[in-house]
Amino acid sequence: MSDHEQQQPAPRRGKVLDALARAERKVFTRPAPKSEKAQVKFLLTRAKGSTKALAERLGVSRRTVERYRAGTLTTPHKRLQAALVEETESAWQPQVRAQAREQAATSGGMMVDVTAHFGFTCRGSSDDGRERTITTAISPTYAAQILQLQEAGATEEDLHPIVAKAITESYFTEWGTRAAGLRADFTDVKLIEFRFWHGRNQILL
Repeated sequence: MSDHEQQQPAPRRGKVLDALARAERKVFTRPAPKSEKAQVKFLLTRAKGSTKALAERLGVSRRTVERYRAGTLTTPHKRLQAALVEETESAWQPQVRAQAREQAATSGGMMVDVTAHFGFTCRGSSDDGRERTITTAISPTYAAQILQLQEAGATEEDLHPIVAKAITESYFTEWGTRAAGLRADFTDVKLIEFRFWHGRNQILL
């Protein structure tokens, strides 16, 4: 594999998956390595020193990994730069991230900020679908389902229905106290952010 292959654009995961990844990174208690050399050195520790294994994960040659480790390469192409950041932040402070996820799934839940087009189905009549900006809580039950799907490699399409149910529960039906039978779906997501909470206190904005 040549260094030229690094010029390919990095694949995008989708707005919901990206938002979940950002939420985890906001709970870090120390910043992840920023330079490419430091990122490669950190990732090599996670790969037990195997330049072959790391090269396969990053989609580059072993020679490329060795040159970044030595500091003879310092300016990666966009695809490799994005892969280094993604791999580093995904492996950084696993215990801190695991604690935040466990708290969200068992007691704290999450918050979501979303701007999207919401459409509705309900027994009888309902509001016309339209774009809304919503900030609301996600219960621990739904947080657990969302995080389990994410961990299992769910697609954006897999996650949309469960996120919509979580928003319906807290925002549209007010935890089941109104609008019985309402179902809300969202499309055309303009913005979405998730935030972890710890008890009554938010871990980090």
